[in-house]
Amino acid sequence: MAQLQRLAIAPSQLHNEQIMLATEQQHYLGRVLRLREGDRFIAMDGTGNSWLAVFLGNQAQVLESIVVGSELKVPVTLILALPKGNGFDEVVRCCTEIGVSCIVPVLSDRTLLQPSPQKLERWRRIAKEAAEQSERSIIPTILEPIPLNQALATATAKHLYFCVARRHDPHLQTVLPLSTTAEIAIAIGPEGGWTTQEIESAIAAGFQLVSLGNRVLRAVTAPIVAMSLVSAAFDG
Repeated sequence: MAQLQRLAIAPSQLHNEQIMLATEQQHYLGRVLRLREGDRFIAMDGTGNSWLAVFLGNQAQVLESIVVGSELKVPVTLILALPKGNGFDEVVRCCTEIGVSCIVPVLSDRTLLQPSPQKLERWRRIAKEAAEQSERSIIPTILEPIPLNQALATATAKHLYFCVARRHDPHLQTVLPLSTTAEIAIAIGPEGGWTTQEIESAIAAGFQLVSLGNRVLRAVTAPIVAMSLVSAAFDG
């Protein structure tokens, strides 16, 4: 089963065990993946449901529902200050591969990027492609960018962590919960780090200050390190 190609579909495409394939999906399966009619693949709706299906050209036939056990034991939300340039593309791709559940792009005091709606659409496409490639059953949710204060105020995870540098706070690895039933949210800052006011706001919102180590990481490296630590604790 692991050798079969993955394709993300919208739930609305599935009717009576038939998957109606969009033109670009037909092209992807037939031209890019070089599947022939009658070949099998795995269809996933991005919310945890997966099916073994047969490619029939402009549609696919569902054979059976399958269980894909590729998700982390805890849902993880990353609250990320947007980095400059196109660095967020790689953050979305890598963190999707590692197992993030939701990414909340935030505008902080030192944020330089003002993303367009096209950027959000691109990030969601990257997340879908990365989820297919890494054989996940869930496509991470990429929310619209919001101010940091709004993200702090609306965070609902039981365990809230705010990553800071050049301080003497506990390492994230040492404070991760033992329970696998509670959601985790991790906030990571922009180039130059969080401002003093932002750190104080995070503490007031119930976030615990944590470190990612003795080195100062780039804004595009820190989320990958944080997700790797969580994956090491809750994978398998």
